[in-house]
Amino acid sequence: MIEQIKNWDEQLFLKLNSFHVDWLDEIAFQLSQTLVWVPFYAILVYFIYKVEPKNSWWVYGGLALSILIADQFTSGFMKPFFERLRPCHDERWSEMIYNYGRCGGLYGFASSHAANTFGLAVFLNLKMKGKLRFLPWLFLWAAVISYTRIYLGVHYPLDVIVGSLVGLLAGLLSWFIVVFVRREILKLILKG
Repeated sequence: MIEQIKNWDEQLFLKLNSFHVDWLDEIAFQLSQTLVWVPFYAILVYFIYKVEPKNSWWVYGGLALSILIADQFTSGFMKPFFERLRPCHDERWSEMIYNYGRCGGLYGFASSHAANTFGLAVFLNLKMKGKLRFLPWLFLWAAVISYTRIYLGVHYPLDVIVGSLVGLLAGLLSWFIVVFVRREILKLILKG
């Protein structure tokens, strides 16, 4: 069963990775770079502060926690535990796949890019629900970033899917922790 899923994943990767055009290569590469998104993150920080000036640090802390959980679980636990080679490091695909830019670390299961971006999207959509209308678009943003990893030849589709599920759980857990801790602190303050 696991071998069959792995085979489907590899076949889907080969199909998706084959859809590339030269003009999109550098765009896909840049979309998966952290530095490119600094202005976007700065705008998010601004809007969060604008609608939640007194409580924005709870949102920032929850975002940091979500990304920390997602990133550490995928990079610190899953990749070394499962030891699944990235497609660009797998000799079977050396003549068959398209790899643009650098390949990254040896192992790719699960995608930290997918986990981090989906963790951010889930946490913000839960914590800021109804306060910023553009937040649901963060899921499309996370999906595009995640797809670039397949396009660039550094992740299989299952790496991205599982990474996004890890991100979903990290965002949910961070939201729960922030809501719970904040409520408990307020209880202590009101008692004292």
